[in-house]
Amino acid sequence: MRWSKPLRLHLGVLVVSSLLFTSAPIIWMAFNHGSEAAVSAGAQQMRQMSLRLIEGYRNTLQGGTEAVALATTLPQLVSPPPEEIKAKQQFFQEVLRNVPNATSIYAGYPDGSYLQVINTARRDVRQTLATPDGTAFAIRMIARRPIAQRSAADIISTLGFLDSDTKMIGERNVEDTSFDPRQSPWYQSVIQDGVPVSVGPYVTGTLKVPTLAIAAPMRDDGKVVIGINIHLQTVSRLLDAGEISPRARAYIIDAGGNLVAHSDPDIMRRIIALWSRTSGAFAATANSFDPSLETVERLRLDPAFAGGGLARVDLNGKTHLVQIAPVGVSGLFTGSVAAIVVPLEDLVAEANRLLVRNLFVAAAFVLAGVAASVALSRMVSRSLYRLADEARRIGDLDIGEKGESHSWISEINTLATALVASRHAIGQFALYVPREVVRRIVNPETRTIVRAKRQDVTALFTDIKDFTTISEQHSPEEVVDTLSAYFELLNTIAERHGGTVVQYLGDSIFVMWNAPVDDIRHAEHGCRCALAMKAAIDGLNEANLRNGRPELVTRFGLHTGPAVVGSFGAISRQQYTAMGDTINVASRLEGLNKELNTSILVSAATRAAVADRFTFRPLGLAPVKGRAVKVDIWELVGEIKD
Repeated sequence: MRWSKPLRLHLGVLVVSSLLFTSAPIIWMAFNHGSEAAVSAGAQQMRQMSLRLIEGYRNTLQGGTEAVALATTLPQLVSPPPEEIKAKQQFFQEVLRNVPNATSIYAGYPDGSYLQVINTARRDVRQTLATPDGTAFAIRMIARRPIAQRSAADIISTLGFLDSDTKMIGERNVEDTSFDPRQSPWYQSVIQDGVPVSVGPYVTGTLKVPTLAIAAPMRDDGKVVIGINIHLQTVSRLLDAGEISPRARAYIIDAGGNLVAHSDPDIMRRIIALWSRTSGAFAATANSFDPSLETVERLRLDPAFAGGGLARVDLNGKTHLVQIAPVGVSGLFTGSVAAIVVPLEDLVAEANRLLVRNLFVAAAFVLAGVAASVALSRMVSRSLYRLADEARRIGDLDIGEKGESHSWISEINTLATALVASRHAIGQFALYVPREVVRRIVNPETRTIVRAKRQDVTALFTDIKDFTTISEQHSPEEVVDTLSAYFELLNTIAERHGGTVVQYLGDSIFVMWNAPVDDIRHAEHGCRCALAMKAAIDGLNEANLRNGRPELVTRFGLHTGPAVVGSFGAISRQQYTAMGDTINVASRLEGLNKELNTSILVSAATRAAVADRFTFRPLGLAPVKGRAVKVDIWELVGEIKD
């Protein structure tokens, strides 16, 4: 054997390997040092970002706290409504404009009177209140009639609506007068303690949404309580930890260890739904929404981490960094903490990518020192890479004709010639077997996929009406040309819709979905393919009529169900197909078109899978040849447009 030419490549590899073995320890130490630096830098970034998130949360609550503190000093708010109602409304509206995260601000009085101004910017608030178009604020008022006007119905309960210019655009009476602010948790807490309090989460009486509340007594009358609400959804938006990492999450837990708000929108929706449904009675259920909460609850009891220390913990088999910090505001929400949880691999990902890039740069300098050997090896490797790429294209069934590769190495030329022969052989093979099946047969990793197994499929059978008559009335050449164009059209449409043309049966074809390629929407794709084929055949018939060719009227049958799919036959020759009742029913449905004068028939199983996306016409139960039980038949009429 002639080893002289390939040996040059081996010599080049040996030279490069020697240098790499020398430099590998240095590169490895640099890699370890870089990884540690990346972890340290990532942890520092997380600490800074988490502090900013917590500060934003505190600022939001601080704005509400300051607004309530200011309101408790205003003498206009001491008297119950409707006294000085205009001044009260204007002040409350100004507060909502300056505290955008607040849902509403309100005042409760010892006689049961109540005044609440609601920011209607949120869609769920507008829906709950059924506000008129253009509403910017809603005014909820409960007042006592003057003594001279009192009767059996001495309570005024109204809901008014103001536009952005604070002009009244509507008002209606509230029939339900059962709401009493004195029974609310914020009122009772303030009356009991006599100092500003934080309450929540709890479900509000008017809006029926979970909220956090800050309330305080009036300075001149401790029985009058001023409060402000912040919707839990607003709190969730403040906890956005996306700047740290796409998978970072932040949440708030109260003094009792219950999950109050979460940065994940899906978890937050579940929390809000839970509070709205249970009024907090089963709030602990929310703790199961995030598996890290149990670990965070344990860390908050550890003095080393409760004040903001960074902890490294294992969650679901992956290392995470956890930052915990108290979020109390002006003595309120005591015991509540914010937690930031970030996967460690997210923090070091960018640093690792930079490190790898630097390693490649270093490797380039190493390779530059052996330029002569590399030059020789590259001359060989280029040809090998071209052949490897060509082999991959053949494996992917990219079998278009290509020029033969040439090299000054005889072995490579021999391999190139063999690849040309392989491309031609596989190309011929792919003409007779579904392309995806060929791809999996020639791929060693997926070769076992073509073994027969049971799975759900959608099967489509087609047949040309009166094809025997067409064959009698036209020459064999015309029939062949017509069928070739017809099959090419249907084959293209089937592949475009993800189907596999399993078999040509005379003038019929058998198309299958969900095998050999998995397709969870196989019934939908099958129906859409049948409609596309029918439309395309109508266009083909127009061309056939102009060219003197016969018109082809095609009937279709579709059924979805289990079948045994794979290779069947003798050891020396096999065929990829599907067998079972599902395939037989699909074929029989195609035949029923002739009796029912229809074009596309589907079974109830197919229709049930796609009933919300296509229009069907019921045809009732019909007997099917070879089956004792009748089949529920539907005609596929068209696709429902969005």
